Amino acid sequence: MNRPITELGNNITEYIEKLFGTEAVEKYTELMVTDPAQFIRVNTFKTSAESLKEVLFNKYGIVTSFVENIDFALKVEEGAQITGKTVEHICGEYYIQSLSSMLPPLVLNPGENDVVLDLCAAPGSKSTELSNLMNNKGTLILNEIQTDRVKTLVFNIDRMNVINAGILQNRGEWLGRIYNDYFDKVLVDAPCSGLGILQKKSEIGNWWTKEKLSSLAELQYKLLVSALRMVKTGGEIVYSTCTLTVEENEEVINKLLEKFPVEIIPVAIPFNTNKGMLSYEEKIFHPSLEMGIRLNPWEFNSEGFFIVKLRKTAATEAAKTQAFPRNKTMFTGMNAMKSNFTYLSDIFGIPEEIFHNYKYIIRTNDIFFVDKEWDDDNLDLFVRIGNKFGNFDKNGKIILHTQAAQILESYFTKGVYDIQDINELKSYLSGGIFKSGSGLKGQIVIRNGDKILGSALVSEGNIKSRFPRSKRTQEIIIR
Repeated sequence: MNRPITELGNNITEYIEKLFGTEAVEKYTELMVTDPAQFIRVNTFKTSAESLKEVLFNKYGIVTSFVENIDFALKVEEGAQITGKTVEHICGEYYIQSLSSMLPPLVLNPGENDVVLDLCAAPGSKSTELSNLMNNKGTLILNEIQTDRVKTLVFNIDRMNVINAGILQNRGEWLGRIYNDYFDKVLVDAPCSGLGILQKKSEIGNWWTKEKLSSLAELQYKLLVSALRMVKTGGEIVYSTCTLTVEENEEVINKLLEKFPVEIIPVAIPFNTNKGMLSYEEKIFHPSLEMGIRLNPWEFNSEGFFIVKLRKTAATEAAKTQAFPRNKTMFTGMNAMKSNFTYLSDIFGIPEEIFHNYKYIIRTNDIFFVDKEWDDDNLDLFVRIGNKFGNFDKNGKIILHTQAAQILESYFTKGVYDIQDINELKSYLSGGIFKSGSGLKGQIVIRNGDKILGSALVSEGNIKSRFPRSKRTQEIIIR
C-alpha cells in the first residue's frame, strides 16, 4: 500500500521541535511516509498465539512473528492487507490492535475477582483485552457516551465473545454521581489530540493547534476526578492517551496530585520507554511523574502513548447523587429457565450444570447471558448486559444464538453439523441456505474444522444459516 507523503504541519512541527528537538521532527516526518507496523492481539478465550500463527500462515499466507514479553500478541510481517478479512477475525479469534494500545490494560492488570470499569470504552480494543485478562469472568463495566461508538463497542464485544461485561451510555465525568467508592480498578483511556497516531491519522494535522488543548485537558481532568471518586480507597486507576502533549498528560496528572489523595505507583513495561516529564515551560511537576511512561512513535515500533498508574490513598468526597428509575430490569430466576436448559441439553448434549455458570436477562423475546459472578445494583442503567444467548420461538422454546454457540463451543456433543466444502462455508457465512443429507433436524450448530461458527436451523433437509447479519457485512476471504 502506497501512502501519500505527509508533513506534520507547522503547528505540530513547532510543538514537537520545542518539546523533543529537531531530530525528533525529522524522524517523525520520515515515519509518516511508511506503513504502520501491524499487530494483532490473540483472543486467548478462543485460541493461542501459537495456534493462530500457524492457521494464518497455512490458510492465508499471513506471516506473523511472536512479540517478546507479550505472549498474546503477534506482529504481522506479511499479509497485513487481509488480516481484517479472515474467518478467524470475524469469529473473534484476534483483534487488530497497535502494540502501544495493548499496554494500558496490561498495566491495569485486572483479575476476575476485581470490579473493573473502562470509562471511555469504544471501540472496544482495550475493553475486550480487559475481559481476556479477567478470564472472561467477574464484573467488567464499559462506558461510552456516543451512540455510534456504542454500536461499534457492542459489535466488538459480540465478535470477541465477551461474556463478563455490561455497557453503559453515560457521560464519564458524571458517572461518579452513580458510583462512589465502588470499583477496584478503572481504566481512563481519555479522548485526546492524537499526536501519537499521526502515522495512522494524518488528518489530525489539518485542525491541530495548541489552543485546542485546554478544552481537551479540562475534559480529561474531569474524567480522572470522576474515576477517582468511583474507585475504592486503595484501588487503582490507569490513565492513558495516544498523544504526546504535556498539557494532556503530565499537567493533568499533576493537577490531580495537587488536589486529591492519590499517588503514582511504578509499573513495569517490557519495552524501552521514556520517563514522564518533570517540567514544561515555567512549570515544575511533582517528582513522582517521573514514573509516568512515554512511548514516542519514532522510537517505538508502534503508536505514541502516555501511561500512568495511580492509587487512591484516602476517601474522597462523593459527588451529588443522581436519581433514576429502578427495578424494571431483573435477572431471571434459574427455575424459570430449567425446562429450557433441559431442552437445549437434549439437543446439543451440553451438561445442564454448564448453564448455571451464567445469569440471564430476558428483554421482550430476547435472552442475554453474563458470567454468574457479574454483579451491579443499577441494572436499569445498562443498554446491554452480557451477550446474546437466544430468543424464544412461538412455543416458548429457546433458539440458541450464534454468539452463545461460539461461547459454549467446547460443550457441544450433539446437534453439530460439520461444514463439508468451501461452498457450504460461503453459504453459511453469507446467511444462505444449503442442502444437507445429515439427518439432523431443528436447531443445530455449525462447525468448521474444530471451531463452532454459529447456529442454524434445518427444515426439510435445508440448512438455514443464523450467522448474524452484522457480521455478514464484512468482506471475508474463504479458503
